[in-house]
Amino acid sequence: MSASAIERPPVGDEPPASDSQTFRRAFKDLRDGFAQRELWLSLGWQDIKQRYRRSVIGPFWITIATGLQATAFGILYSALLNMPLKEFLPYVTVGLIVWNVISASILEGSEVFVANEGLIKQLPAPLSVHIYRLVWRQTLLFAHNLLIYFILLVAFGVWREISWTAIAVVPALGLIALNAVWVSLLFGIVATRFRDIAPILSSLTLMLFVLTPIMWTTEALEAQGGQIAERARIAEINPLFHFLDIVRAPMIGADQQKYHWYIVIAITVVGWTLALFALRKYRSRVAYWV
Repeated sequence: MSASAIERPPVGDEPPASDSQTFRRAFKDLRDGFAQRELWLSLGWQDIKQRYRRSVIGPFWITIATGLQATAFGILYSALLNMPLKEFLPYVTVGLIVWNVISASILEGSEVFVANEGLIKQLPAPLSVHIYRLVWRQTLLFAHNLLIYFILLVAFGVWREISWTAIAVVPALGLIALNAVWVSLLFGIVATRFRDIAPILSSLTLMLFVLTPIMWTTEALEAQGGQIAERARIAEINPLFHFLDIVRAPMIGADQQKYHWYIVIAITVVGWTLALFALRKYRSRVAYWV
């Protein structure tokens, strides 16, 4: 018997190839994480309760803060842009409510794994559990802020402007949640490996807040004509504008173009593709990076 035959183990004794970096394991992480919804639903609700423990009105402080901020912006910018407060205040308020969800997905998503370091190292759970927990927590805060919207419906007569097309807000919110998952997943993995990503995203989000039509409208700028009207079209380059519009327009009874939906759907497909590649490649390394 040759030496090579002695040194080489039988084929049947070879260890199986690791599938830790496969799309099958990536999808399994997402499925298993969603299956443990009792865990992340409970943790998300506990986050809200813990944050406002011993507070009389609890998370409604967020509602009050958002309402005061929207009122201040609405009064100031309606005067600067020469727009009726009755029309502009609902526009600003709904914009801020939706923006809070979008910005939290970016900012909190980039730190989701670092913030849950203890659970990741001690609790044998899929990474997606922490993502679902974050999105669920933001959904609860969004629901609390909707109280402001319902007040505006009555106080400013917004309900008269709303038609049957307002049902579009349901799939729009579904797309927001779907994108919040991949954004938190992708940025969370990258920012866990490279800690400079989180402050970069914080600065970028602040810049996008100014460039997104929340405290101003593209119509008001275009009405001024000239170079100002041309610069107003730069808002179309901002991807967050399209996410904001598909939710805000049906909620305030405004007209909406179909291309906003096409852009959002395209971003959703591209974003989920990148997130799945990141989850497949680096899912097993996050526990060592935190």
